[in-house]
Amino acid sequence: MSNDPYHDPPDEEILERLTQTQLDALVALHERYLDGRIGGRRALLKKVDISGLNLSDKNLRQADFSGCDMTHMNLAFTIFQEASLYACDLSFSNLIHTNFVRADLRGAKIESANLSGADLERADLRGGALTSDGTYAQPQPVNFRGANMTGAKLIGSMANNADFSDANLSLSKIHGADLRGARLIGTDLSGANFENVNLLGANMRSAILTGSNVEAISNSGVDLTEAVTDSNIGTSLDELKKPLMHMIDDHQLWVKSSGKEGAYLDLSGYDLRECKSLKKQKLTALKAIKAKFFGMNLFQIELQSANLEEADFRRCDLVQADFRGANLEKAKFSHSDMRETNFLPLLFATGSQQRFAPCNLKQAELRYVDLQGSKMKNVDFSAADLSFANLTNCDLRDANFTGAKMEGTILNGANTTGAIFDHDKIGKVFSLKSLTQDTDKQ
Repeated sequence: MSNDPYHDPPDEEILERLTQTQLDALVALHERYLDGRIGGRRALLKKVDISGLNLSDKNLRQADFSGCDMTHMNLAFTIFQEASLYACDLSFSNLIHTNFVRADLRGAKIESANLSGADLERADLRGGALTSDGTYAQPQPVNFRGANMTGAKLIGSMANNADFSDANLSLSKIHGADLRGARLIGTDLSGANFENVNLLGANMRSAILTGSNVEAISNSGVDLTEAVTDSNIGTSLDELKKPLMHMIDDHQLWVKSSGKEGAYLDLSGYDLRECKSLKKQKLTALKAIKAKFFGMNLFQIELQSANLEEADFRRCDLVQADFRGANLEKAKFSHSDMRETNFLPLLFATGSQQRFAPCNLKQAELRYVDLQGSKMKNVDFSAADLSFANLTNCDLRDANFTGAKMEGTILNGANTTGAIFDHDKIGKVFSLKSLTQDTDKQ
């Protein structure tokens, strides 16, 4: 076992389970306690399993849930002000507008939870951990990886060394926060105000910082490698020779006429976000190296045989998109909706010559992407990052996953016949339930 606190969580243990009825009774006593009524009792739960239960819109101020399993819970609008949630697991829970003001969240795991509008003002988000007997252990960083924290308040919070990788912190309020040594890799911090924020030693590689006052942190020792800012977001569409839609029409004519009419479209390096939608557009053979599409509606877009190397598709709607034979090497797709997307190979024939063109996703970033039901036969995923991606019911026959990162990747019902995996690189949470072994090569 390594000494990396971000990747060595404590081993899981079986916790005592509470029912919804028992939890409701405990909450009723706690509310009497807060009101100062006779018979009231402060809620004190330690290392108990209450996952999947409902505590929405309850007042649990000063309650103690240390070490509890609180995953998949409905905690929307719940008040946890000054409560102890030390080393709790709140992953995948509904935390919309939840009040964590001055709460103790040290060592908490809040991965892929929805914290939209949550208030974490002056919350303690430093490291922490509990052993199986309830004693304190080597501190683990607070884990917000992949969480939706849009508009969350982190004013004055202590979050040094916390992990916000791939989280959405757009429009969040972080004035006065202590984020020393924090991991903000791929985090969406668009519109954030960094005044009086301590980011000494923080890692903000590939973070989205558009609309943020980056100048406030430019000399703070932050790693901003590949971060997207207003200064490097790309060329504006206003610089095109004519309106984009007219150029798309010309490109479609170029494709239809095999290059005899129209004009080939090259959008490499352009920032396409201002057009917001390219829904159902036919952009076969498009060249858009390092173009920025993130946040766009690209539903059913056709990008067969396109060159999209290092393009940024983070948080896009790519449902039923067509990427057959496309070059997507080093492209970014984190948090995109890519259900039923087509990544099948293309076969090109020139006279007696035939060329087989599989889809290239080498070194692509596909963290937290929903790819359910996608066609991905023969795709090259070598060295790609598929951490926490959902590949349920995908066709992965003969796909190449050599060197791919697959921590938490879901492969339930996927067809992996002939696929190549590096099993020593598969993370603990990797799921291979009910794999089909269909030998049909249609």
